[in-house]
Amino acid sequence: MTQHSFAQPKPSPSPHGLQRRTALLALPGLALGVTGTAAAQSLGSRLQSWPLNTPRATGIHDLAPAPDGGVWFSAQRSGHLGWFDPRTGKTELIALGSGSSPHGVIAGPDGAAWLTDSGLNAIVRVSWPAREVRAYPLPAGTPYANLNTCAFDGQGDLWFTGQSGYVGKVALRSGAVSVQASPRGRGPYGICATPRGDIWWCSLAGSYIAQIDLKTGTSRIVEPPTPDQGARRVWSDSRGRIWVAEWRSGNLSMHDPAANSWRTWKAPGDSPRVYAVYVDDKDIVWAAEWNHNAMLRFDPRTERFDVLAMPRAGASIRQILGRPGEVWLPESGNEFISVIRTG
Repeated sequence: MTQHSFAQPKPSPSPHGLQRRTALLALPGLALGVTGTAAAQSLGSRLQSWPLNTPRATGIHDLAPAPDGGVWFSAQRSGHLGWFDPRTGKTELIALGSGSSPHGVIAGPDGAAWLTDSGLNAIVRVSWPAREVRAYPLPAGTPYANLNTCAFDGQGDLWFTGQSGYVGKVALRSGAVSVQASPRGRGPYGICATPRGDIWWCSLAGSYIAQIDLKTGTSRIVEPPTPDQGARRVWSDSRGRIWVAEWRSGNLSMHDPAANSWRTWKAPGDSPRVYAVYVDDKDIVWAAEWNHNAMLRFDPRTERFDVLAMPRAGASIRQILGRPGEVWLPESGNEFISVIRTG
């Protein structure tokens, strides 16, 4: 295991643009409006960003708040788990092994970082703060799975997706790894757990969401109302409703399993591309919109969007995660980490 620490410059407040509530903001392709600009400007003023000043590009992809106040991130290009300390502006890189190319990262109930490593075709655990690396390879003979994201169920087991057409589990008590082919082949991408501990995932290529039977590992498909929408990432709110970022349609949608119902909202602007979705501790929905280089804040109670124009071109925000009062963003397009403070 190798570690590297790199000092960074002190953070400075980031510029912010005008945003929208019901009528809209000053971004290319979006109509100008005056409603809600105070709320939008407040949102922009709460954005803080740091560059990852490392000797080479990390290829930051996903991130997750760590239990010590830092932030983990998957360094897809360099093959590391990254740890960023917002108090000091320093970054540390922990090597995951030869050929590593991690995609997703989350914090486990054991306080460790868990990564889906497509380069190793394995799930990787990094204990914290000991920084001990352990790989859980997929079963022998499993083809390249293109591992994407993972989530823990209510029993403490880890479930993961592989975009080549796989859904699998790491049984934490035994360490056994099992894999099943997804119902319709290629496409499994985002995954999440509900407050009850149920597991839902979505298929980017297949344009559907699915719930896993935790006993059998099989998946029950639920069809969204918009065809060919490109469901890319999913997240649960406090009521167990599943929010879906629809890449091809540009919609933000919500499935309520209890009512077996759907609601759909078009993201602001022309030809939006919604990549990721996250629901914070107050049930506010956050989404990354790539076509206009923006973050979306959606309030389900008012059904209105605020739009935060990112201050750097081509931010390419992927996974969004947070903790109370903070929404963390990996800017994969320019090697920055950002936070929106919501408290």
